[in-house]
Order: sequence, then structure tokens, then C-alpha cells
Amino acid sequence: MPGNDFPLPLETPPMEARTAEVLPEGNGPWQYEPKWDGFRCLAFKDGKAVDLRAKSGKPLGRYFPDLTAAMQRLDARDFVIDGEIIIEIDGRASFDALQMRLHPAESRIRKLSVETPAQLILFDMLVAPVGKVMLELPLSDRRKALETFVSKAPIARFRLSPSTTSVATACEWLQGAGHGSTDGVVAKMLDEPYRAGERAMVKVKRLRTADCVVGGFRYLNGKRQVGSLLLGLYNDHGQLDHVGFTSTIANDERTALTQRLEALRGGLGFTGKAPGGPSRWSTERSGEWEPVRPELVVEVRFDHVTGERFRHGTRLLRWRPDKAPRQCTFEQIE
Repeated sequence: MPGNDFPLPLETPPMEARTAEVLPEGNGPWQYEPKWDGFRCLAFKDGKAVDLRAKSGKPLGRYFPDLTAAMQRLDARDFVIDGEIIIEIDGRASFDALQMRLHPAESRIRKLSVETPAQLILFDMLVAPVGKVMLELPLSDRRKALETFVSKAPIARFRLSPSTTSVATACEWLQGAGHGSTDGVVAKMLDEPYRAGERAMVKVKRLRTADCVVGGFRYLNGKRQVGSLLLGLYNDHGQLDHVGFTSTIANDERTALTQRLEALRGGLGFTGKAPGGPSRWSTERSGEWEPVRPELVVEVRFDHVTGERFRHGTRLLRWRPDKAPRQCTFEQIE
């Protein structure tokens, strides 16, 4: 762990981003970067001491001993870098593999660190080697320092995030986001300092829609009203696979919707991949769900797909009584 005389405290929060619908172009020079879909991380190195910190400030080092060891092998000392931890399997980022690292057993973590090694995608430098604080310098200077740092760090675990000043290139990245390692584009002012803890960047996600079958639902905690709809799509074998959920239900619609769903109970719900039971990231209640006959179709907005599932909760846009459930297939999100 870095000592008390290190130039930047471990509690330093990363610079964050505010959400926008379109990429900014005016009001200054912009640098655009892919928005990586992993664990945000500030990595500190003080001599041989290494500390990895999540966006929340919590230590990440015990979950990623492979990254800690890789940083210790670097010749560079006394620096702080900002990046995103990802794990790739068969050339594609796997958020599930990242979550599996959050395990209480050290032996399990060590095994996974060998089987599915992590990478740190670097996009900013807060302290350059030998302790030079970069926070007040413009991004253009910090980026040059980061590029120099990566060029002298010949270890595959560290990768430089691409960047561009071309909005056309950024738009191409945005169109390709949502299936692999990225889920959007981040825009930063080239002449701005690093504003720790502030939403001084702009993030734009690629938002798409899909028509999904309601295969089940969950009640609100402690209430006999629907809290979320469980969504499904038909696979190539004609089975209904669970792909995610939506909980954006208006309060004044819950009573009528609950009655409608309860009238459909009794079916199999999902005939393919079904919602899982409780896990180390969920509560006992979150494993409980009510299957319904697959008759209702909703259109939802989503931003990212991984492992044939929506990575985040979706937003319910409208009901689709005009759409046959069997028309709701994976082709929409491939």
C-alpha cells in the first residue's frame, strides 16, 4: 500500500461522466474514447507497493492478484493510472468472468486469475512515474505521458485505450458498441485538467430497442404488486430464454398490471434458460419469480448485450399487442 507521503491519497475519486444523447462537438477541442464495460480502477504504485481502487473507493487488489503482480513487475515507480479492468474470453469481454472474481475464497480467485487473466485498459494518468502529479495539466499533456508510459510497459496486461479527435470516428465506435468490450463513447475536453470526483466528462451510450416476451414477474418487496417484468426471447430451438428484466413500471399502473399478470400464471414461463436463484450478489427474494404464459410482448430499450443477456436493466417503452410472441427472437439483438 502506498505510504502516507505518496503524492496522491488512495481516497482520490476518479473523474466521472454525465450522460448525453449525442456526442458533443462544439465549445472546445474534444477527445473521444470508447466507453469500456468493466470495473473502473485507479491503480497506485509506490515503489513495489501496489493498490487497486474501485470507483467506490473499495480495494480491488485481492480480486485481481494477476494485475497486482503485473504492476509490481513494471520498472516504473511512483505513479497513478486511471483505467478499466476487463477480462476477455475467446477474444470477447466477459462481464460474468469479472463478477466471478468477487469471490470470498482466495484459492478460487487465484485459480481464476490463471484461467482468465485480467487486463487494465488505460485512459488517463494522474501521477506520472517518479511522482509527478498531473492533475492540473490538460488532457493533451496527460495523454502524451500515458502513451509514453504504455510504450515502456511491455506487459500484455496493460493496453492503451484508443482515442480520436474525429467525431466521425467516434460515431463509428458508437455504432459498434453494445456487444463486445465497449458500451458507448466518452468525450473529454483536451484542454481541461483532471477533475477528480466531478462529472466533467460526457458519455453517450448506443441505445437500441427490442420486442420481448414477458415470461414471468417478481413482486415488490413486501407487497402484492408487480415490481419487475422478466423478459425473454425465442432461441433457434423454439425455446424461450430469459434475457433480462425491466422495472420501469408507473405506480398508477401496478395494480391493473398485477391483476393482468396473475391471470396468466400457470404456464411454464421460460422453457429455455430461466432466471437463476439466489447468488452471492442477490438477495433470497430476488431468486423468487412467478412464471406466466408467454402471451404478452413489450418493447424495451437497452444499451448492452453480453452473454445473450441485457447487461443492465431495460426501460419499458410500450406494450406490443400487435406483435406475436413467437416473433420475438434473438435476431433483434445479434
